[in-house]
Amino acid sequence: MAGSKQTPPAPQPTGLTVRKQSRVLEVEFDDGAAFSLPFELLRVWSPSAEVRGHGPGQETLQTGQRNVEINAVEPVGNYAIKPVFSDGHDTGIFSWEYLHHLGSNKEALWEDYLRRLEAAGFTRDSGRDAPMNKAAASGGSCGSH
Repeated sequence: MAGSKQTPPAPQPTGLTVRKQSRVLEVEFDDGAAFSLPFELLRVWSPSAEVRGHGPGQETLQTGQRNVEINAVEPVGNYAIKPVFSDGHDTGIFSWEYLHHLGSNKEALWEDYLRRLEAAGFTRDSGRDAPMNKAAASGGSCGSH
């Protein structure tokens, strides 16, 4: 019978830890999944209208977010969190389902972001200023700052 299938409930978080030094949000779910989500990934894939737009094709590429931090995490009811990022971005509401999606698809989302940055002429370090320079991107700094 079509339409009689019920959608299983979205996984619920059982743990949420902000790791400021390593810049990751660790999320554990009741389905056994556990993810370590970099702040940069969360920032560039924010579900906010500022990042996603109001429909397909309206997305805004986020640049210069390699060192973004999360200053606070605010609960939104029993279904989501709202991170407050160090660049002032605080309008993305991350549902449990969306966090699970980000974790489950982290590698593909990361690769897509890097491809879009490169196509636009940026590196992870450059903001809206410098065109990508592969030689500069691969050397010089210790990477710990």
